[in-house]
Amino acid sequence: MKKKDFVTLLLSTVGGILFALGMCMALLPEWDAMTQGIVIGVVGLLVLAVMLMVRRKMDGKPAIVFSGKAIAATLFGVLAAVVFGVGMCMVMIWEMMVPGIIIGIAGIALLLCLFPICKGLK
Repeated sequence: MKKKDFVTLLLSTVGGILFALGMCMALLPEWDAMTQGIVIGVVGLLVLAVMLMVRRKMDGKPAIVFSGKAIAATLFGVLAAVVFGVGMCMVMIWEMMVPGIIIGIAGIALLLCLFPICKGLK
């Protein structure tokens, strides 16, 4: 295993676990840890952002790229993830099963649209 792959594996695992644990803490009322969950979730997101920048630097690319196409694809991906998340919240938290499933499927479809969008950028 190459060094950059190991570093990516390590940082993405730690960041993903922190983010997931933070979201569980924030969203499960039984745990009563909303503030702590938000803090841990943000720390997980920061670790994932650092992982992305470290990986790009180890590949010999600039850490951050500011291009219009990349920003547009990122914003589309964020929008798709939010739509998917709203659908999940509707089903699991707000007890709106059918509309939540429909919105969740729409979010999945938007996320699948990211593949051709990102392939077209190269």
